Amino acid sequence: MATEQETANAVVNGGAATGSESLTVTDNRTGQVYELPISDGTVRAMDLRQIKVSEDEFGLMAYDPAFTNTAACRSAVTYIDGEAGILEHRGYSIEELCERSSFLEVAYLLIFGELPTGPQLDRWTFDIVHHTFVHEDLKQFFEGFRYDAHPMGMLLAGVGALSTFYPDAKQIEDPEERYMAAVRLIAKVPTLAAFSYRHNRGLPYVYPDNDLDFAGNFLSMMFKKTEAKYEPDPRLARALEVLFILHADHEQNCSTSAVRGVGSSDVDPYSAVAAGVAALYGPLHGGANEAVLRMLRRIESVDNIPAFLEKVKEREEKLMGFGHRVYKNYDPRARIIQQHMDEVFEATEYNALVEIARELEKRALDDEYFTSRKLYPNVDFYSGIIYEALEIPTEMFTVIFAIPRTAGWVAQWMEMNDDPEQKIARPRQIYTGDRGRDYVPVADRKGPEKIVGPPARRPKRPRRGA
Repeated sequence: MATEQETANAVVNGGAATGSESLTVTDNRTGQVYELPISDGTVRAMDLRQIKVSEDEFGLMAYDPAFTNTAACRSAVTYIDGEAGILEHRGYSIEELCERSSFLEVAYLLIFGELPTGPQLDRWTFDIVHHTFVHEDLKQFFEGFRYDAHPMGMLLAGVGALSTFYPDAKQIEDPEERYMAAVRLIAKVPTLAAFSYRHNRGLPYVYPDNDLDFAGNFLSMMFKKTEAKYEPDPRLARALEVLFILHADHEQNCSTSAVRGVGSSDVDPYSAVAAGVAALYGPLHGGANEAVLRMLRRIESVDNIPAFLEKVKEREEKLMGFGHRVYKNYDPRARIIQQHMDEVFEATEYNALVEIARELEKRALDDEYFTSRKLYPNVDFYSGIIYEALEIPTEMFTVIFAIPRTAGWVAQWMEMNDDPEQKIARPRQIYTGDRGRDYVPVADRKGPEKIVGPPARRPKRPRRGA
């Protein structure tokens, strides 16, 4: 961060700047030279404000739609090196966490910064297990939805409704309230998610089973029928646990930015996390694995893959599940999922889509057209196939995504609230509309009789996953 003295010395007239950790900018409109301090590979956007033609100007702003090259925060939660295909949580590799940890351990790590000791993990697990039940009024709330309501819409409403059941959560500076909000969200979101599935299927709700682990309990709430006790297949429970770890956090993506942005208003954490659920509801963020399944079904068989890839090259088809906004290498999460696929399919029915997916990946990675464009499989390419093998319907895929991502949202929300530099989010804009128009009385206004609709949307360029 630039000190007041550095800012005062930033303008250099008539000569080049000399700082080694700085950026020298010449304003060709005025001939003035500015030296902007560089910290952590960035320049502060507010340092641009000093660049102006006259003192009464607002000053220069940075224009960055979708924040593709703007750092909005400092974070110690998740590190991604997209070029090298590295993903770490608090410094621990995702590969090691998936191999050696449980999801609740990873959730603790994200939120508190360190892996828990034995007693800490016991207390953390106990607290979450004993907060999985939701108030009976929430069950009645869910019963008010249409019989065919989308599970993600129900989850969104349910998470937002939690704020009304825990009004003390508004005391966001109280450590105990913050801790309880973290516990309740991680514990109750799976219950709300299972309720949304059961409601959508017209099935009675299943209460949590405190004897089961986190993933097994969720499978029980989803699939228990008339048996006295549901016994999840350990292979499926472990595969789901790994998927939960893989989706727990992924840096400043759309939904995490939404949680931070809404949370910057000092709203309660349930409302902030509901904003994350809403962002995840969008198909560009949380629906990519559904698109992969639709693509694989269109291909139909391994024999059709060469023709499909030619259509991709001719821009007649899209290769879903390949490429990523951040990763320019093989998504490490996709590689981990592959390692658990065989044991999942040993415990479930055969799915022909697996052969199509594996052959499609092989042929694409052998083709310079795709590798030169850094189009490698991402986490969505195989996750949908595993969800389908678990007999989870496609409309539940994003809901499953939201369960582990809640831990990341909570961690990011806590970090944002503890950051002394953070203020309420308020992006700037470049105004492009009219100015100074004269008001015309309604009787004198001219125009078509029909309501004028919004201007036609220009076609968007294809977007990669976040």
